[in-house]
Amino acid sequence: MSSSLVQRLKNIGPGALVAAGFIGPGTVTTCTVSGANYGYTMLWALLFATVATIIFQEMAARVGIVSQKGLGENIRDRIPNKALMWIAIVVVLIAIFVGNIAYETGNITGGILGIQAFLPDVPVGIIVVILGVLAFIAMWIGSYKLVEAILTGIVVFMGVVFAVTAFASGPDWGAVVHGLFVPSLPAEGSAGILTAVGLIGTTIVPYNLFLHASGAGERWKDPDQVPDARLDAVISIGLGGLISMAILICAAANIYGTGVTVANGKDMALALQPLLGSWATWMIGLGLLAAGFSSAITASLSAAFAVNGVLGWKKSLKDIKFKSIWMIVLLAGCIMAIVLGSSPTQLILVAQAANAILLPFIAFFVLYCANGKDLGKWKNHLFANIAGVVIIVITLFMCYRNMSSFLTSLQALIGG
Repeated sequence: MSSSLVQRLKNIGPGALVAAGFIGPGTVTTCTVSGANYGYTMLWALLFATVATIIFQEMAARVGIVSQKGLGENIRDRIPNKALMWIAIVVVLIAIFVGNIAYETGNITGGILGIQAFLPDVPVGIIVVILGVLAFIAMWIGSYKLVEAILTGIVVFMGVVFAVTAFASGPDWGAVVHGLFVPSLPAEGSAGILTAVGLIGTTIVPYNLFLHASGAGERWKDPDQVPDARLDAVISIGLGGLISMAILICAAANIYGTGVTVANGKDMALALQPLLGSWATWMIGLGLLAAGFSSAITASLSAAFAVNGVLGWKKSLKDIKFKSIWMIVLLAGCIMAIVLGSSPTQLILVAQAANAILLPFIAFFVLYCANGKDLGKWKNHLFANIAGVVIIVITLFMCYRNMSSFLTSLQALIGG
């Protein structure tokens, strides 16, 4: 049965993991670049992304609780036609591998930015090898949970610092409200649309849908506890969205109009100087390093859970198939961070945009699973279906608009 409000608040968990998952180095970088380059005008993209994340993560959690299966298993089991099932599996596998490798590249690059904030002369290759080896060891021996909890604590603290600084910076609150509720893109639409799509891609993270379905199914066994999971999603993801907005507001208030181009951690630290002064660089450096390393572990493991689920393999952390998936994602992310790491902030923007391009495909499968007749009274109602379709259509349109600038930026990264 549904719990009391106090008990529900005590049960907050899977939603908090999702929020911690998307407040990674990609969020810090993309929000900072957006605020520094365009002021408050992109806040609407974060508001849209936060609402969309709550809607789709709630669907994923509901499917996981009622079915007591992960999202991958649900996609596999709910398509009766074998040919269509394998087409769906291939689409999901491509989306998970490409999306997670892109996200992993951003995570490793975030760790690079963090270390270079206070050790600028350390070569990128050495940093990547150290981060990659440490993440590999943590996942291989399975002792990553304590490390991840500590790192997540650092990231949360950084988020609180941004929130306090946002108020301390004295932003133009009229411009904040206008940016939240009046969608617009800068005159230089190519870079602007890439940033807007990046803000969406760094918030609505495809692998988090798989993570949330499995986590909610483990936390709540009774379908009547779906309202508990819904409250968890609204509070946790809502707070995560507010932190993302605070990062953008800090950059808009303290960097926009100064002529500074955000290219590294020291540039990002300017957003926190009103509160932390000379300590801002250390806070950004430590926060980016913690966010990058913890997200590198989460992204790799989430890919393994998703792929093993959709293929019907075992999801044991010790299974060699499971380990092989996260090793591929981690290795590919490290290689791309070295090869394409000459422009780290641009690389992270492109990585977030790549996730946004893949998002509509995964969102479609979540919407499909949430309409399963076996969910009974917990299947999607009309409002959820309308909201889901509108979100998918909007993201498809933005991704279509973004494709040329995305390919141009990717070509520039490869060429550089």
